[in-house]
Amino acid sequence: MNDTSSVLYIGSRRYSSWSLRGWLAVRLAGLAVEERVIPLAGGHTPAVKATSPSGMVPFLEHEGARVWDSLAIVEYCAEIAPQLWPAARIARAHARAIAAEMHSGFRELRLAMPMNCTRTLEPAEPAPAVRANLDRIEAIWAETRTRFGDGGPFLFGAAMTAADAMYAPVVSRLLTYRPEVSAATAAYIAAVRAHELVDAWY
Repeated sequence: MNDTSSVLYIGSRRYSSWSLRGWLAVRLAGLAVEERVIPLAGGHTPAVKATSPSGMVPFLEHEGARVWDSLAIVEYCAEIAPQLWPAARIARAHARAIAAEMHSGFRELRLAMPMNCTRTLEPAEPAPAVRANLDRIEAIWAETRTRFGDGGPFLFGAAMTAADAMYAPVVSRLLTYRPEVSAATAAYIAAVRAHELVDAWY
């Protein structure tokens, strides 16, 4: 592959939450890339290991740059399209903090509610550890929208940002598993799901 090739490698759309994050960042930034989907086979997908330096997706090759890990892809895209982060310093710092918390945390929710964006299950009360994760996520969303949302549907106002992209797979999980959430959370879930790029993923 030559240095001018631009390809985004992602996993199965139905299951790959990390791929959704990277894909949204690339699309929000308007990068012209070829998209290649590698069907996932649990934790052992030889085609992924043969393609990506980390052995995981997403993996972006763009005009000579090779970027793996969804948050690294977000930051790369934001260098090209700075509007992926809020313009104001304090809001931008908050956006990066909550994106990083999503990237490194909420293990219990991830394990109990694996992404499957084609299913809708009967509502059930999550286990206490999962509920604690969900309560924290709801608190993040509520605080962020109150402080920085300016009345818009997304975390930082009228436009989807990288922070929304990082939480989009949580929205997908909540649509699948349907735990009880606040009215404000339900409104945010609906806004993310209705975004044209999220809709295109489905």
